[in-house]
Amino acid sequence: MVDHSYADLSLAALYDSLHPWGPGDDFYLGLVMSAGSVLDVGCGTGRLLRGARAAGHDGRLLGLEPAAAMLVQARRAEPGVEWVLGDMRARRWEGHGFDLAVMTGHAFQELLGDEEVRATLTAVRNALGPAGRFVFETRNPTARAWETWTPDRVRRLADGDGRPVRVWHEVEGPPVGDRVTFTETYEGEAWAQPHVCRSTLRFLDLDALSGFLAGAGLEVVEQYGDWDRGPVTSGSPEIITVAGPR
Repeated sequence: MVDHSYADLSLAALYDSLHPWGPGDDFYLGLVMSAGSVLDVGCGTGRLLRGARAAGHDGRLLGLEPAAAMLVQARRAEPGVEWVLGDMRARRWEGHGFDLAVMTGHAFQELLGDEEVRATLTAVRNALGPAGRFVFETRNPTARAWETWTPDRVRRLADGDGRPVRVWHEVEGPPVGDRVTFTETYEGEAWAQPHVCRSTLRFLDLDALSGFLAGAGLEVVEQYGDWDRGPVTSGSPEIITVAGPR
């Protein structure tokens, strides 16, 4: 489940600038603050758990991240959180009894194979307490977000030394089934030539999500189409799922 775009230290250091805090972060922070113990699966730079600790959360916070470069950023910023390198399949989770598990930043879409999805969801189910909740989002496939990932939509930001960086995306051909492959290109003084990362994301629809959750002993409690908790429609940008043990 490693996002290879951020396996490099120089790219991981840019993540929070490229993805500034937004409505989705506020949504998840509210959930975290109301839970006694929280597991953040694919925690990235750890900003959600850092934000919770800064806001006064005094319970157990565990961030799990498979990309070592991202975890370096998390560990620099907040020592008061458990930071663990790996994914959900790397350890046994029975008995942890988390009140809440989250998977933010569309990290769920990096699970490409059926067995990887099943194994991850089963591990999450095992990590939850009897009344625990698993909350995650995936881009709604019917909204076809990938059609906007074009080279003309360039993001401009600065690296840690204040040097300008340009970032853009380009999709490699039409979707293959429910998978979309694209490149993310970084151009700046930190690299002798543009740094190109290739990634694939999986776009599961409502029925497929429900089927995988059920197979792992989870069921949908609520689903939203946007961060204001609107309904899921064909044009909704997100499928935000709140699931619990069956």
